Amino acid sequence: MSKNILHRRIAACTFAIASALACLLGGALALSCNARADDAPLFIPQWLGAQYTFVDQHQGTVHSPYAGPLSLQARSDTERSHTFGAYFGVALPWHLAFYFDVEMFRGEGVSGATGLGGLTNGDVIRAGVAGLGRGAYVARRYLQWSLPLGGDSEAVERSQDHLPGTQATRRLDVKLGKLAVNDDFDRNRYADGTRTQFMNWDLFNATAWDFAADTRGYTDGLMLAWANPAWTLRYGVYRMPYEANGQRLESDLFHARGEQLQLSLHPQPNGWVLRLLAFRNIARMGNYRDALAQAPAMGRVPDVHADDAPGRRKFGFVVNGELPLTDGGDTGLFARAGWNDGHTESFVFTEVDRTVSGGFQLSGVHWGRSADHLGVAFALNALSPAHRDYLEAGGSGFVLGDGALNYAHEEIAEVYYSYAPFAHLTLSPDFQWIRHPGYNRDRGPAAFAGLRAHVEF
Repeated sequence: MSKNILHRRIAACTFAIASALACLLGGALALSCNARADDAPLFIPQWLGAQYTFVDQHQGTVHSPYAGPLSLQARSDTERSHTFGAYFGVALPWHLAFYFDVEMFRGEGVSGATGLGGLTNGDVIRAGVAGLGRGAYVARRYLQWSLPLGGDSEAVERSQDHLPGTQATRRLDVKLGKLAVNDDFDRNRYADGTRTQFMNWDLFNATAWDFAADTRGYTDGLMLAWANPAWTLRYGVYRMPYEANGQRLESDLFHARGEQLQLSLHPQPNGWVLRLLAFRNIARMGNYRDALAQAPAMGRVPDVHADDAPGRRKFGFVVNGELPLTDGGDTGLFARAGWNDGHTESFVFTEVDRTVSGGFQLSGVHWGRSADHLGVAFALNALSPAHRDYLEAGGSGFVLGDGALNYAHEEIAEVYYSYAPFAHLTLSPDFQWIRHPGYNRDRGPAAFAGLRAHVEF
């Protein structure tokens, strides 16, 4: 790359960040009068937040004796991604509220966001499929009903999809509309937000949890929650995509749906939390063993997508824990473990059938920077025997396909430092190291260095 092209790219990225800062700051000043939902009339839309996230990520060269259609590329690659979001809410009578979020994604992920189970930039999930378009889109559009059941109340600060005010600690919550399933399930204080915490997909959700979503991470559905001070029980049912990694959603919940049930234990307000999640998907999925059996007769490599049939099922479980240690909970530990049966094709999130991850967040208060954080985490991914045999025979999924496979667990390490020079802005250098990328002992290791800038109001 010539110096002139490099300078132009740096100038363009700098201009994008400066423009986003100016626009978001202007919006914050113009709309800051909506500080409290209790003081605002009903039916008046309130601006709840806006964000811009820029990621510049570089992938180093990768040892690659052979490659398939979806391999992590051997040569080095540098890509940039941009996400913009604006979030609104409307208070309604009878404990109702309506939320409406608009987002936009620009850019790419390194290696086309393929070749790994644990992909390295969580924001690229918002890209959608090729040809979907890069204009603004509706991310969330749902109605929420919160019925108080008595007891104490707690303050709710203004934030994305949260109108400011108070809510009962004992209540029933209902959400209906266009949602992100992981807004309500598999949350974690220390490993939850790819825009401010860990960027690897393994570290903001359990990757073996193949939750219902379109290619941008959203779907239509219903969520029910029974919240109590010491525990919360949630159930959600959502529309599945028509095909793996597809944007089109199934219309008939009776024949195709994704269901989740989660019990969260949180005995103390700022203490440990344990979440136990079970899920089941019913969709038009292919079966790995059937695809392998049919391949010799067809005279081709196995194609699990060609074996798609309605009514196929996948189920699995996730255990998710967080343990605050000190600094008002700003320093703490987290861990996740996930498993799915792995008979049918990975359909929505990524190609992982078993996963274990864990790490910690350390508050910058220990070196005089209370708004800063240091995060370190590790993850281990594995495939089911059927999924492994399918890839060894030359099959491809939607993020994996080396043309062959010398199987090994995919091992991931990530470290980031979140530096807050002033309010509303964080800058995060990030480093990831992945051994056996795409579960292939013949490939890698791979190293990724990145810089993330996040503006939020």
